[in-house]
Amino acid sequence: MKPIKEAYIVAATRSPVGKSGRGALRNTRPDDLLGYALKHVLTQVPTLDPAAIEDAIIGCAMPEAQQGLNIARQALLFGGLPNTVGGVTINRFCSSGLNAIAMAADRIRVGEADVMIAGGVESMSMVPMGGNTPSLSPSIFLSDENIGLAYGMGLTAEKVAQQWKVSREDQDAFALASHQKAIAAQTAGEFADELFSVKLANRSMDLARGEVALQWSEFSKDEGPRHDTSLAALGKLKSPFAYGGSVTAGNSSQTSDGAGALILASEDAIKTFGLTPLARFVSFAVRGVPPEIMGIGPKEAIPAVLKKAGLSLQDIDWIELNEAFAAQALAVIRDLQLNSSKVNPLGGAIALGHPLGATGALRAATALHALQRRNLRYAMVTMCVGMGMGAAGLFERC
Repeated sequence: MKPIKEAYIVAATRSPVGKSGRGALRNTRPDDLLGYALKHVLTQVPTLDPAAIEDAIIGCAMPEAQQGLNIARQALLFGGLPNTVGGVTINRFCSSGLNAIAMAADRIRVGEADVMIAGGVESMSMVPMGGNTPSLSPSIFLSDENIGLAYGMGLTAEKVAQQWKVSREDQDAFALASHQKAIAAQTAGEFADELFSVKLANRSMDLARGEVALQWSEFSKDEGPRHDTSLAALGKLKSPFAYGGSVTAGNSSQTSDGAGALILASEDAIKTFGLTPLARFVSFAVRGVPPEIMGIGPKEAIPAVLKKAGLSLQDIDWIELNEAFAAQALAVIRDLQLNSSKVNPLGGAIALGHPLGATGALRAATALHALQRRNLRYAMVTMCVGMGMGAAGLFERC
């Protein structure tokens, strides 16, 4: 039996996140956007021969329409990768991007590959939450046992808020803090190392000349963080999910567009190509919870991933806890007694957005570069997952 090898992340990048429907990326196809991410991540490892990459695993929560037909393979070719590089698209909803990293790492750890690409992409402007034609099995409605599978995400957050007694005031305060941290991070240039700029084509009709005028602009900054929000403004919002509820658009994650990509390598590949690793992939865990309280998933996944790694919460220096909803994030923080100063120091999905299948890759890029800048050791990326799951991954700075 082959010994288990180590898998290292040697490059990590992400696009700026756009607001779905009205943001800068609304007209950018997700296969193109992912292609840009793949092209850029290769610039971080100029000594790597792209032909050495054996496969790419890409997460996407709604792999249909513009995101269908194995978007991983298409984007690889759009990104200029050789024809020899394979690609597969995977789906575990919000943890898809993180799952892609774990699966790529596993290929290296068992000795089946030396260089892999992992990432995620989602255009919620082009493919809505649930896809274009969602169709739930009638069996879900025939008994109470699985009825939680039919609940909208907002309703599951209301259930968590009720069961874990998370007040509306606390949710709004958490949301405001997310925006404030993200704005401070943007101002300080905290995201500079992980972001790449997206060139956008802007076309307008020149009536005098009778032709279409083409101008180019660059999109280089996350659109979600709001300078103008306040507790008073957040407090005026009504819950669209439950009568008298506490979960609102203001204390929930933003629907978004974005893509991220990472390159993973074995120790042999690092030596062969003279690469400098950012971090070692440590471990990954996923656990299930009742679908009607899906937001609490990280509560089960975090202890599981720590146990696999032989670590404790006190060992973790940086935690990217996806803010699907303030209610579920606060419930997890309180239940596990997480150190709030370590959770989303640069803001979370309430401010920065949540492009579903891309989020795991985006937040991994954020965490890995933060470890480098701040000379920290361990980072965790964790999130709840639709239909009742939680996922968590651990990384150690090299």
